Amino acid sequence: MATDKAPPESGEDRLIARYFRPLARHPGALGLLDDAAVLTPPPGSDLVLTTDVVLGGVHFFADDPPNSIARKALRVNLSDLAAKGATPSGFLMALVLREDVTDEWLESFAKGLGADADAYACPLLGGDTAKTPGPAMVSITAFGTVPQGSMVKRSGAKVGDRVVVTGTIGDAALGLKLRRDGEATQRWKLDATMRDHLLDRYLHPQPRNAVAEVLRKYASAAMDVSDGLAGDLAKLCRTSGMSAEIEVTRVPLSPAARAALKAEPALIETILTGGDDYEIVCTVPSAECDAFCAGSLAAGVPATAIGRITAGEGAPGFLDEHKQPLVLERLSYSHF
Repeated sequence: MATDKAPPESGEDRLIARYFRPLARHPGALGLLDDAAVLTPPPGSDLVLTTDVVLGGVHFFADDPPNSIARKALRVNLSDLAAKGATPSGFLMALVLREDVTDEWLESFAKGLGADADAYACPLLGGDTAKTPGPAMVSITAFGTVPQGSMVKRSGAKVGDRVVVTGTIGDAALGLKLRRDGEATQRWKLDATMRDHLLDRYLHPQPRNAVAEVLRKYASAAMDVSDGLAGDLAKLCRTSGMSAEIEVTRVPLSPAARAALKAEPALIETILTGGDDYEIVCTVPSAECDAFCAGSLAAGVPATAIGRITAGEGAPGFLDEHKQPLVLERLSYSHF
């Protein structure tokens, strides 16, 4: 017997409708009412795709603010797009929630996600949700566009190119150490502003999407620094069939990182290999290095030349203030 009564919504449908449908304002998201979304790249563009997972207990602490977790999950993907010279177009999200998740947690998470989706012009297009007795997980797949054939790859570095990094290196890794060791603030002689800077850099990556156009114009190779400068530069060099020589004293550090390093010189290994910087390391032809750095600064992102690409296929060499090799126990963070 037919009935005019609409079938009841599931709990998942209600959760999506309440917290995430208001964020899906792009027409291709279809109001999150379909099984897929539609995204049409501008004519003459290539679509750039990237995906990253953030997992509770690995990439964030269980007591981190939910809005910060959301921002981090989106921003680490935006950082990958930035390093390819891509303009963000949108993202899909798979959200695995703890069984004890509250409405307050979800509201804060959605608010942070929506704020960054607007700030970076990267709208939510769709996704999925699930519950788990284990840690929460956010998996985002982000999409961006570049003019056809212009994506900046890892594989283009050439002998003599300058190695350049944006922003500052090591802040997030030091921030993580502070989260785990409350006495480090006093040991490193940090004031409150320095402490807060390091903690914030771990909690809130700063993707360098503003320099995408400058990268496309000048960089021969690029990638974002997620697992540590030493290890990620080694990946870029290996893919390019090159090596590099880096002057450690040229690696840009924040005042907070400099203070920590002065108090505890062994922290140089954490700074170079700890990861979570979400800056960009790139290679630029020597004759265009000044133009690249000027263009990056004009876009609001300082950039610093720290070394050169060399022939060979060995790991990049890091030279200390006496031009002697700095031996690192490991090059980067690794999940495996």
